[in-house]
This record gives sequence, C-alpha cells and structure tokens, in this order.
Amino acid sequence: MKIVLICFDFGEYAIRLANSLVPEATVLLFVPKSKAEPYLHLLSAPVRLHLLDEPRLRHGFRQARLVMKMVKLIRAFNPDVVHLQEAHMWFNFVLPLLRKFPLVVTTHDAMLHPGDMDARKTPQWLRDRSPRRASQLIVHAPQIKESLLKRLKLPSSNVHIIPHIMIGEPIERQALDDEQLILFFGRIWEYKGLEYLIRAEPLVTSRFPQAKIAIAGKGEDFTRYRRMMSNPERFVICNEYISEEKRTELFSRASIVVLPYIEASQSGVIPIAYRFAKPVIATNVGGLPDMVEHGRTGYLVPPRDETALANAIIELLQNKDLRNWMGENGRVKVNTTCSPELVGKLTCSVYRQAISG
Repeated sequence: MKIVLICFDFGEYAIRLANSLVPEATVLLFVPKSKAEPYLHLLSAPVRLHLLDEPRLRHGFRQARLVMKMVKLIRAFNPDVVHLQEAHMWFNFVLPLLRKFPLVVTTHDAMLHPGDMDARKTPQWLRDRSPRRASQLIVHAPQIKESLLKRLKLPSSNVHIIPHIMIGEPIERQALDDEQLILFFGRIWEYKGLEYLIRAEPLVTSRFPQAKIAIAGKGEDFTRYRRMMSNPERFVICNEYISEEKRTELFSRASIVVLPYIEASQSGVIPIAYRFAKPVIATNVGGLPDMVEHGRTGYLVPPRDETALANAIIELLQNKDLRNWMGENGRVKVNTTCSPELVGKLTCSVYRQAISG
C-alpha cells in the first residue's frame, strides 16, 4: 500500500505512527517542521518525509499556497489512501480535490474542549467536514466514537477504535523515587482542571510537607493559576514548551502523574506516564476511564473534587510499594495495548477497508 499521512500537530505521534506502518506500507508523511524537528531522530529511514512551513491560520494566501502544494505532491505520489490526523481549517477546503483517493481521518476530539483557544481557531462546523468526507474514521476511545455517531449520524461500522500509539523514549524499569513529586503535564486550558490540583495542594502538603507539584506546559495566561496558589513554594512551574529531554527528566522524577480534567476525549499523557512506569490519577470523564484501570494502574476520581483528588494523591504518596505495583501494571498495559506493532497492524486494516469500500 501507498499511504499519505498528514498531521498538522502532534509531531512525535505522527512520526511514531508513520514508523509503525512501514512493514506494510510505503509512507509519505507531511508534518510541520517545528513539530517534527525534536523527533526526527526517531524517523524510520523508509518513511518519505515532507516538512511543512507553518503560516498562521489567518494568513490566507500563504495557507492556500501551502495546501495547494500539498495537493500537487499527493497527486504525484498517487497513494492508495490519504490519512489525515484531525481537522485543519485550510486543508479541509481542498479535500474535494483529492476525492479520487480514499480518505481515513483520525478524530482525536469529538468536540472542541472548553477553553482550548488554539483548537477554536478552526470552528466546529469546519472541523466536521473531514470526518463527514472520510471513508473510514479512527478514534482512540469508545466515548469519542459514541459522540461522533450520535452527532454526525455516521455508520458505526465506519468508525474504528485504535489505541493511542505509545510515545516517549523506551527506558529501563526504574524504582519510583522518594522525591514526592506530583506531575501535571501538557497544554494548559480550562478543561484540564488544573485549578483543582492547585486547590488540593494544601490538603496534600499538610500530610506530606516535602511534596511538590510540578506543572509543565503552556497554554492560556498562567496568571490566574498563580493567584490560586496558597503556597507558591510548593510548586515547580515550567510554563513553556517542554523539550524531549525535559519531559524525560520530569517523568523520571515524578512519583505520580495527575490529570484533573473536567472534560476529556482521550489523553496522550497517560501512555507517556505508563511508559515511565508511573501510576496515574485521573478524573472519571471522557475516555480516561478506558486508559486508567482504577486500583490497578492508578485511581479515578470525580471531576471538580479537590478533596477526592488530594485523598488519592495522599494514598499513593504514603505507599511506595503500591506506586511501584501500579506503575509496573501501567508499563505492561502500554507495551501490550499501545505498541507500535499492534497500532500499525490495526491502522493498516482500516486502510484496507477504505480501499475495498
């Protein structure tokens, strides 16, 4: 098979997915230069890579020139399938020019998240154009499938649940440290529920005075979160783009990874945590319960409940053996269900259905 894989975000995800397809397909990967550069060392030699410029969405002329160039290159490659990761405002407009090629779309989020200003630059009605045109759809959680089926009235047989491919560098199994570091990692938007982790801090540090909360990522204005902190000295703030090296350091040091989301589709943070054998505390929303096995790889707590969140953190901080056991279970889970071999095989199966149908 000849596959065009297009991803305007998620550089590491795109490269690891392209690599997983190589055993069964010839792959041409389109990905923005800025998103791909930190992970180019991971790229498998057989993957054909085309790095994209990344003009702002409001620069219409430059965007039109970019997507028309992509159309020309795709036609010249003459693929069996075009696989688009999520929607892109300008590329969605040129999809009719590629109608001769079966289209597979991976929808990471069924709906826009509250407060996610980056995603809202492409309105929902325009984001829906690509899944409506797709021959086959891929999602990473049953809840996303249910939402799409209900909202867009799609055939159930055309929507496939494939696990999020594991990301993060392989590491040797390591014992959890004694730093008592609680990690919040990823883009910071309203739906991530960071304020509830901040509110939980006094309850946690009253029991564990040496505990620290690391907040790593950028997004909305961080000022309001700083104002919420009763004890700013208990926090380690990295309000910036996190390099691969810094990410490895943070996950290696962390005792627990926390996702206090108030709304979610799925998460790329959980596979990273499991890759580093770290237990996860997440809220019982969206697709997170499918990724966190309560009592086995971590704990699930109600959203917007800082007391329940603090109690779960305290329980894990006071039991190193339990943290180690849950972390090891997570590591086994991600290596089994999210392995590149499995994800690549399942994705190629969807391609074959797109081609035949």
